[in-house]
Amino acid sequence: MSSGGGLRVPPRWVIPAHELEIEYTRSGGPGGQTVNKVETAVRLRFAPARSGAFRPEEQQRLLDKLASRLTQEGEILIKSSEHRSREQNLESARARLAALLAGALRREKTRRPTKPTRGSKVRRLTAKRAQGEKKQRRRTHDD
Repeated sequence: MSSGGGLRVPPRWVIPAHELEIEYTRSGGPGGQTVNKVETAVRLRFAPARSGAFRPEEQQRLLDKLASRLTQEGEILIKSSEHRSREQNLESARARLAALLAGALRREKTRRPTKPTRGSKVRRLTAKRAQGEKKQRRRTHDD
């Protein structure tokens, strides 16, 4: 089964609806007797390696960062059953997938090494000298 619209992943990606596989199952959550009759839980599957929504380097970043979340088939599986309605569970699953992908696609800032300031060097050496003097005073002195 598939849903009507594509999934928007901020800031600039849109996953077409045909790349999302949606399956409805019976939920174990709230709902009383209805739980045993109605399929409200949602399983949302997405295969980043087969997606046309991302450039190759973006796909590789997704596969690297989400390696622990991928199934044997290379899919991301999101389950949602916290709501009583199918639509709310679907929206919840779609939002979680979008957040997961947006986080994995975010580039980490490259660290630029900096030199310690003169003041920080002085403070470090002063503290080190004070610590040494404190330990020196603790020693027993032979007169």
